[in-house]
Amino acid sequence: MSLKKFVLGALGAAVLAAPFTAAAPAFAEDTLYLPKLVYRTGPFAPGGIPTANGAVDYWAMINERDGGVGGAKVIIEECEFGYNTDRGVECYERTKKKNGGALVYQPYSTGVTYALADKTRTDKIPLLTMGYGRSDAGIGSAFPWVFPMALNYWGQATGIMKHMAAQEGGIENMKGKTIALVYLDIAYGKESLPIFRTMSEKFGFKLKEYPVTFPGIEQKATWLQIRRAKPDYIAMWGWGVMNQTAIKEAAKIKFPADHFIGNWWSGAEQDVVPAGKSAIGYKSATFSAGGTDFPVIQDILTHVYGKGNGKGEKNVGQVLYNRAVVTQVFIHQGILNAQAKFGVKAISGEQLRWGMENIKMDDNAAAALGMKGLGPNLTISCADHIGGGGVFIQQWDGKKWNIVSDYLKPMNDLVVPAMEASAAKYLQEKGIEAASCN
Repeated sequence: MSLKKFVLGALGAAVLAAPFTAAAPAFAEDTLYLPKLVYRTGPFAPGGIPTANGAVDYWAMINERDGGVGGAKVIIEECEFGYNTDRGVECYERTKKKNGGALVYQPYSTGVTYALADKTRTDKIPLLTMGYGRSDAGIGSAFPWVFPMALNYWGQATGIMKHMAAQEGGIENMKGKTIALVYLDIAYGKESLPIFRTMSEKFGFKLKEYPVTFPGIEQKATWLQIRRAKPDYIAMWGWGVMNQTAIKEAAKIKFPADHFIGNWWSGAEQDVVPAGKSAIGYKSATFSAGGTDFPVIQDILTHVYGKGNGKGEKNVGQVLYNRAVVTQVFIHQGILNAQAKFGVKAISGEQLRWGMENIKMDDNAAAALGMKGLGPNLTISCADHIGGGGVFIQQWDGKKWNIVSDYLKPMNDLVVPAMEASAAKYLQEKGIEAASCN
C-alpha cells in the first residue's frame, strides 16, 4: 500500500506530488481533506486509473480556478489498495484522522463499502458509493453515513430488464425467455443476484447464473455452458479485464451483441476497445455521459492540462473519467451546502453529511457547477440517499457510445420493499436503532 499527497493547484502552481514519508507540509488554516482510495495497480487498474484521474483532476481544477471551495483549499491524498478489501480498509484507517479529519470516502469497491459501512458510522464520515455498493444503503435511516446516490444495483437491474422487455414488445413477453446473468464472483457481482431472482419469479423468465472467478481472465468454460443454454439475453455484472474477455467470448459463440447488456461498470471504453469488432453492438447501462462538451470538462482541460498538469489527458471525456468527475461535483455541492448552513469554511464530516442530505441537483444547480447533461438530477434527503435516479442504455458502434433508450426509472414496487427488508434485517442483526429523519 502506498500513499501520495497532492496540494492541488495552489495559487496557480503545478500539482505537487510526493511520496508520503514524514510530517505533512504546512497548509492554510482552512482546508478540506479528501483522501482517495485508488487502484492504479492490480487486475482492475484499467478501470481504476481513469476513475482516479477524473477525481484528482477535478479538484486540481477547483483549486486552480477557484482557490478551493468557499475559501478552503482542497487536499487530495491517494492511497493505493489494488482493489484488495483488506488493503482498502487499511488505507481508510491510515487516512481518516489526518489533516483535520477526512470528509468523505469513495472506494469504488463494493467489498470495501461493506467493510466500511460500520466504521464510517462510528467515525461519522460519509461514504459516497455513487452507483455501487450496498443496495439497501439507500435507506438513509438505516445507513445515515452511506450515500449510494443515482441508483443502486437492484434498481439498475430493473432498468436493464425494462430495456430487454421493450425489445420484446412488453414485460409480459419475457415469460418463458431465458436470461443468463454473468457476474464476477465477489461481493460486487453477487449484489445483482437477489433482484434478478425476484424478477425471474415475477415475470416468468428462466434465470441462469454464471459466476466468473476473480479476476475474470479465464472464461472459456463459462461461455461453453452459455452456448449450450442458448439464452435470449445476457446481463453482465463485470469489472476490469472480465468485461473485454466476456465480450470476446460472446462473439466466439456468435451471441448477438445487441442482446448482451452490461451494467454501468461494464460499459466503458476500456471494456470495448480491446475487444475490437467483437464489441460492436454491445450495450450497457449508464447514468453519466461521455465526451468533453461540458463546461466542467472544458475547465479541467483549460486549468489543469492547459497548464501542463493533470493525471492522464487521454482519459478525459471517457465514461469512467467523466463519471468520477460527476461524483466529485456532488461532493462539491455537499460541501457548499454545509459551508452555507454552518458558516464555516473547513467543515467536518458530520457537517458534510448534512450537506449531502440536502443536495438538490436540478438543471440550475448542475449548470452552476458546469455539469448540466453530464450526470443525473437527484434530490437527496435524510430518508432517501439515492435521490430518484434512473438508467440509460448505451450501445457501442465501434467508435463511440450512443444512447439507445429512454430514461428508465427503476421498478420501485420491487426494489424499495427489498431495500426496506434488507435494511431492517441489518439493523436487527447489528442491534442498531434507525436514525430519526424528522
